[in-house]
Amino acid sequence: MTRHVVLGGGPVARAIVAALTHRGIDADVVTRSGTEIPGARTVTANVLDTEHLKSIVLGSDAVYQASQPEYHRWPEEFPAHQDSVVRAVRGTDAVLVAVENLYGYGPVAGPLTESLPPVATTRKGRTRADLWRALEADYKAGRLKATAGRASDFFGPHVSGSAVGDRFFGPLLQGKKAELFGNPDALHSYTYVVDFGEALVRLALDGRSLGRAWHVPNAPAVSTRQFLDMAASIAGVEARYVKRSRFQLRLAGLFIPPAKESIEMLYEFEEDFVVDHSAYAAVFGNHSTSLHDSLAATIVWWRSNPLI
Repeated sequence: MTRHVVLGGGPVARAIVAALTHRGIDADVVTRSGTEIPGARTVTANVLDTEHLKSIVLGSDAVYQASQPEYHRWPEEFPAHQDSVVRAVRGTDAVLVAVENLYGYGPVAGPLTESLPPVATTRKGRTRADLWRALEADYKAGRLKATAGRASDFFGPHVSGSAVGDRFFGPLLQGKKAELFGNPDALHSYTYVVDFGEALVRLALDGRSLGRAWHVPNAPAVSTRQFLDMAASIAGVEARYVKRSRFQLRLAGLFIPPAKESIEMLYEFEEDFVVDHSAYAAVFGNHSTSLHDSLAATIVWWRSNPLI
């Protein structure tokens, strides 16, 4: 029997499980709180308990590292967090699929490709770059079968803590102002979380993915204003928004640490931020969902699961 282990219980983990169950692959979901995801077996464990985690992943075909510390604690906690996962998977036949984003590149002029060096200088960008370098070193040393899928800011079912999460869809669907950042007219690639989960499973199942990171498929980039206009049109509401400034985020950060941490990443929204996924598409296929269809599905989910 094929068995995959998913670490974490957030929206990406749920999308991974959906892609696995669609294929008839057994999935174990590992979280500290015992999160239940339809279609998967629930396993309660702390990923920092390396020996326990090792016993869980033993005999599995793939392990998805979709867990992470709190956003504002990445530099302090993420290295030990991922190192425990790596040590648990070493010496097994499982493929380790790291769930990553694009922070490690830092500000870039032009489309983002996987050939760009990980030279970010932000707190979280340096952390992401270091995590990948450590994973790549393990692969090159023959200690681990590893790959990574990198997504842009994502949206979709269960996605709350995102630039287009609860502070965007929640107010919009109530006829209020969606919260935006940066320049609304700059182009931006947004990743549909369902496509992200599908891509991660394809990486796990195909040995050609090993030893490198891949940009997962996205619908063609649009401006955030266009993203808002399309979402509002589908929902049948007025496209209204409020743009949050650095000062407002800094003030909010006095009470909400993730708000302060988001300031250093605003460069992604102040200039064009377009992701090139042609390398992935050439090997694994381009299965990106159209922006209209992904927004329609997202709006249906938010209306069934309002958080605001």
